[in-house]
Amino acid sequence: MTRVAIYDTTLRDGTQREGISLSVADKLKITRLLDDLGVAYIEGGWPGSNPKDAAYFEQARHLSLKHARLAAFGSTCRKNSDPATDENIRALVEAQTPVVTVVGKTSMLHVVDVLQTTPDENLRMIRASIAWLKGLGKEVIYDAEHFFDGTKLDLEYGFDTLKAAVDGGADVIVLCDTNGGSMPWEVEALVRQVRQAFPHITIGIHTHNDGELAVANSLAAVQAGATHIQGTINGYGERCGNANLCSIIPDLQLKMGLPCLPDAATLRTLAHVSRSVAEIANLAPDHHLAYVGKSAFAHKGGIHVAAIRRNVDSYQHIDPTLVGNEMRVLVSDLSGRGNLLSKAEEMGLDVSHEEAVQVLEEIKQLESEGYVFEGAEASVAIRMHRARPDYTPLFTLIDFTVIVEDRRGRGHIAEAMVKVDVHGDIIHTAAEGNGPVNALDLALRKALVGRYPQITDFQLVDYKVRILDSQNATAATTRVLIDTQCGTRRWSTVGAGTNIIRASWLALVDSVEYGVRLAEGMVDVAAAPGD
Repeated sequence: MTRVAIYDTTLRDGTQREGISLSVADKLKITRLLDDLGVAYIEGGWPGSNPKDAAYFEQARHLSLKHARLAAFGSTCRKNSDPATDENIRALVEAQTPVVTVVGKTSMLHVVDVLQTTPDENLRMIRASIAWLKGLGKEVIYDAEHFFDGTKLDLEYGFDTLKAAVDGGADVIVLCDTNGGSMPWEVEALVRQVRQAFPHITIGIHTHNDGELAVANSLAAVQAGATHIQGTINGYGERCGNANLCSIIPDLQLKMGLPCLPDAATLRTLAHVSRSVAEIANLAPDHHLAYVGKSAFAHKGGIHVAAIRRNVDSYQHIDPTLVGNEMRVLVSDLSGRGNLLSKAEEMGLDVSHEEAVQVLEEIKQLESEGYVFEGAEASVAIRMHRARPDYTPLFTLIDFTVIVEDRRGRGHIAEAMVKVDVHGDIIHTAAEGNGPVNALDLALRKALVGRYPQITDFQLVDYKVRILDSQNATAATTRVLIDTQCGTRRWSTVGAGTNIIRASWLALVDSVEYGVRLAEGMVDVAAAPGD
């Protein structure tokens, strides 16, 4: 069975994405993650281009890697220069990696306009650079930059550059769709030609995503005989990004039957690697990434959920646990009864079909008024709990008042007064806050803490407001989302209405009740939303 080598360039090409800047410590963390995943190569950077990459290679050589070989990236020697004295080549050697990747020009446009040299001199630069590095005992990978665009300008010269690399002793020749504009059938046809012209050398593929085809082009290359794929975690890279290894790896292993990782156990870490790299790069994870995104196996439509409750494979192309992900059921106005029953089971709630229908009708009505329950699953859980025939509320609101004033000598103040009935005890409290919602939150806590002391551990950690119909100006409907945390548990609740204070109150009430129910064990702690 053909084995495909995965060459990860997140630490070099991936860092060329706008908004990414990795420290040396960041790069070392990602190196360990990639090695644990089981990729064959990790391209650590360009040691001749900046001090940070040089420092990375200095520290990375002390890592004990289990699976990956570390590669340093650089260009061929400069025109009319000797590789032995070329600064860029010297920097590659000083990185002390077992693998070096050398990029050279394939396109006549770049030879003439960018390098401003002759076609023959470019061939010499490729051949001599690789031969000199091979003479030092390095594994040398040759990246044929702009190969697909270059061969459209001059097919014969494009193949001449590959022959120069092979003559120099390259171990792998990588065909690069550097501008990301090639189509899969073009890639497949050219890779077949290269495979026929150089039958005894490993062929690689390096694609960019400018046409949204980087993954498809990579797989087309494999179909045509490539056995070395370059890409990045989450598809990070310059412009529109590189080929996304988080899609390519499971496509190879699960769809094409081509092994590229040590075993199935490492494949199950893929979602973790994807999200960890995003966290280290200080980027929000893309929930809609194939295979690894949080929404990759999230089911929202009522008929979909009804089907997966009968057969989980009815709307899933793989078992999500194979890549370390999980199936999720969302609740919204598009839901059916099955969505509520699945969500109740997930949260450890015993809900009858009749109660699920009751809550579903309420949710559909509330979503028409501006609520959204997808990101506020604690509000869903509390509504299911309230639908039970033996439900007893924690408290009943009698009234609340919120006052916001600017007072001479004191400046801006917000004060809230809350009167609630807690199982027959009427409690009237007041509190000042740094805003009306903060004051309301503090007053409610003060009223309830004697009966429910656990709320002292609740922290309001996020508060989002969205105006839904701005054309109505100050009469617009407002949606409020509140995130609350207690220890490691975090949950989200929602409120909506034309009055932002009341919308906030509704979200606060759900938040407090959910937290108390969680502490009392009436909601399954293991299945608490927001973890």
